[in-house]
Amino acid sequence: MKIAFKLAFKNLIGAGLRTWLNVAVLAFCFIVIVFYNGFLNGWQNQGRQDAMDWEYGHGQLLHANYNPYDVFSIQNGHGNLSAEKTEDLSAVLVRQASVYPKGRMNPVLLKGISIDQKVIKLPIKLLAQSDVEFPVLIGKRMAETLKVKAGDQVLLRWRDKNGTYDAANITVEAIFESKVATIDNGQIWLGLDKLREMTGLTNEASYFIAHEAYQPTAIAGWEFQALSTLLKDFDAAVQAERIASVIIYSVLLALGLLAVFDTQVLSIFRRQKEIGTYIALGMTRNQVLKIFTIEGSMYSIFGGIAGIILGAPLFFYTLSQGINVGSEIEGMGVQFADVIYPTFGLTLLAGTFVILVFTATLVSFLPARKISKLNPVYALKGRIS
Repeated sequence: MKIAFKLAFKNLIGAGLRTWLNVAVLAFCFIVIVFYNGFLNGWQNQGRQDAMDWEYGHGQLLHANYNPYDVFSIQNGHGNLSAEKTEDLSAVLVRQASVYPKGRMNPVLLKGISIDQKVIKLPIKLLAQSDVEFPVLIGKRMAETLKVKAGDQVLLRWRDKNGTYDAANITVEAIFESKVATIDNGQIWLGLDKLREMTGLTNEASYFIAHEAYQPTAIAGWEFQALSTLLKDFDAAVQAERIASVIIYSVLLALGLLAVFDTQVLSIFRRQKEIGTYIALGMTRNQVLKIFTIEGSMYSIFGGIAGIILGAPLFFYTLSQGINVGSEIEGMGVQFADVIYPTFGLTLLAGTFVILVFTATLVSFLPARKISKLNPVYALKGRIS
């Protein structure tokens, strides 16, 4: 085996430009695969963390009749819990309403949350500093939809628990910015006590956001949803992107391996006398086969090492500076921060390296199998057949 490695290494170095072209192609494949997978890892990690920080906390306890994806469940989807059961939980009450900016009607969701809550990053505490009667908090997207700015007043109409309509002018106390669109689009936030007073739903809540210390227990009429359930759709979107990217990787890797395959076929055709000499010197056909197979695997080893060396500046730069994807991509319906910080783990680097070496070794073995059918007499004459 040691002799086979020495001969394979010597043959590769002696091939000159042909070797380095193959190495360059495989190095490019390695860099692209690692970089894009690192981007997807970073997107998933950031998206999950943003969802936890701004919306889900460490899980949610939903009323049995409340479905966040069904607006018809809002009317009766609420209930109350005793104080001992709401420890380490922050209550949220959801009601339907309409706003009338400049005479236009826009349906909205009113969401009330405690001004003293600390489980999510929503800057609801800003409402405590207000001296107006109906201060509210809205997101940047909602402000653009309503065409309002901080300090503007808008007419709001809602119904109380008995179905009676009421209306008042609300004041946009502040506008927050978040990459989690599901706490922004079509939603107006206000203090929980204020919303309960407006609707007459004393001590009622549609769902609770769990703090880190919360220990889920079975509660009649309520259903706890863990983060794995709440983030299922987001994880599925990332997984779908991973599956789609496999096609790109496969095509790219196939082109690189095709170059290795062609090189091996050409080598066996042009190095017939060399193969015959090896056999004449006492090598078995399997030993010669091993030399050519090792040569092919060395292409990938050199390519992987070159990919790590050449890609290191790119990897380190994006780790520290991130990748600016801009805010325009939000219109595609996916959750993206303006800047994504890729995640390049040892598992990703090692896994890509192993795949590269394995596939290159396989495509090198396929054309080299012809050596195992050598006729010793022809081999001594430098002929394969």
